[in-house]
This record gives sequence, C-alpha cells and structure tokens, in this order.
Amino acid sequence: MKSNKNNKQLFVYENGTTYFSKQTERRVLFILTLIMLVWGMVEGFSRFIG
Repeated sequence: MKSNKNNKQLFVYENGTTYFSKQTERRVLFILTLIMLVWGMVEGFSRFIG
C-alpha cells in the first residue's frame, strides 16, 4: 500500500531565520484571530454587565 503523506515541514530553521509554510502561517493567524474575537467578546460582556 502506498501512503499519500505530505512530507512538508511546518517550519524550517535556516541560517538564523525561521521560515513557515503557508499552511502553518494561516493556521497560526486563524487561531490568533479566534483568540482576539473571544477576548473582545469577554471585554464587551464585562462592560455590558457592569
């Protein structure tokens, strides 16, 4: 059986610089966006409640 694994690395450290794959960058930015959204909702609710 052949496996169709993607052997792409999430990030590469080369010559003192870290390079991220496009997929990794999108996932990190999506997670940070969700965190900011939840944080904003918590702040809004705390101001609304008192």
